[in-house]
Amino acid sequence: MTESSTGNGNVGSKRENGAVIVGASLAGCAAAIALAREGARVVLVDQRPESSAFKRVCSHYIQASAVPTLERLGLLEPMLDAGAVRSRGRIWTLGAWIEPPAKSRVPAGVNLRRERLDPLIRARAAQMPGVELMLGWGAQELIREGDRTCGVVVRDRSGESIELRGKLLVGADGRDSRVAKLSGVKRKTYPHGRFAYGGYFEGPKPTGSPDASLWFLDPDMAAAFPTDSELTFYAAMPSKERLPEFKEDPARALVDFVSRVPDAPPIASSRLIGAVQGKLDMTNVAHAVTAPGLALIGDAALATDPLWGVGCGWALQSAEWLADSLAHALAGREDLARGLARYSRRHRRGLRRHAAMIHDYAGARPFSPPERLLFSAAAESERLAEVMEAFGTRCIGPAQMMVRGLPLALLARARRGRSQVARDDARPEPAAAR
Repeated sequence: MTESSTGNGNVGSKRENGAVIVGASLAGCAAAIALAREGARVVLVDQRPESSAFKRVCSHYIQASAVPTLERLGLLEPMLDAGAVRSRGRIWTLGAWIEPPAKSRVPAGVNLRRERLDPLIRARAAQMPGVELMLGWGAQELIREGDRTCGVVVRDRSGESIELRGKLLVGADGRDSRVAKLSGVKRKTYPHGRFAYGGYFEGPKPTGSPDASLWFLDPDMAAAFPTDSELTFYAAMPSKERLPEFKEDPARALVDFVSRVPDAPPIASSRLIGAVQGKLDMTNVAHAVTAPGLALIGDAALATDPLWGVGCGWALQSAEWLADSLAHALAGREDLARGLARYSRRHRRGLRRHAAMIHDYAGARPFSPPERLLFSAAAESERLAEVMEAFGTRCIGPAQMMVRGLPLALLARARRGRSQVARDDARPEPAAAR
């Protein structure tokens, strides 16, 4: 393990690295840990010079689908030691609460502020044998041999540039990925009709804590995420028609908005810690995740609507899929192109259908009839609530959710109809009708 803020100009030129990873946040650090465990030599580069750097605009929730990844990478216990909170999700929508099933079959999610999580995972990556962490170096241009990417030129703030070469270049540098842009891979965008503001508050705990509470107000959204240090992250994601009131005074608008939701949490009697953070442009961005010699992970591969809290988990999972797919190739036991094709298939199989549904709803449209049916029935049927929890935490895909969920939703609606008929029949007949 080596950690360097100035780097070593000989690193990239005197030896062949297994992988050069640009971006030392969740996806990049997870990939470095996983690849190093397989014996790969990894250079992990980040443009920020501080080892304590962290992503500031993030709900930080890690869905249940990524908990096995945390366990496999040896990160879950250190996160709990750092104060992480295990939680499920409770949803208010269409006039009722969908509570977490009493006998849930999926693991609880994990809440830990990025201020603690990012330095933690970065330090774990830097401690891995075979990983060199280079802070304060930003990607400038790609090194190519024919159509194959074989490295990157990085530059520090003093203007010094060095070449980092490797069998594989990994872009883990976020939504506005410099690596993706330089590579010229195919890029698709999907519009977003909401904006987001959020902040950490100290005060009374929301009802249901430590479980997160979400309000789907069709089309607006609000959330309360209990997290470490006895704090709660409150967030609002209204449609863009409400942007002027938030721009004028973000903190006041956030408190007012969350205070007006049904069964409102105690944000008004809580104290804001730090500043309210906002994100006005949340355009969904999807890149082709591979090219010869190149792979993208995390938000660099797929940056999707934060409303659903999938970004952190998908960053970790895509890093794991990358390592599983490319480990043999980096060890020289198979062709790199074959490993890249395997990763592309795994990423597509895991996320494509989820992303399609998320992108469709991101435009701030109201619920569709099937969505209204599923959400309304889940408040009445615990079996359906189990299915919806498994889907919402990305432990099952949309197709499985529809196959399992729609019959339960139709059954719940039929029962509701029979109950209404029985109540109507039990009412006394009006005197005028006798």
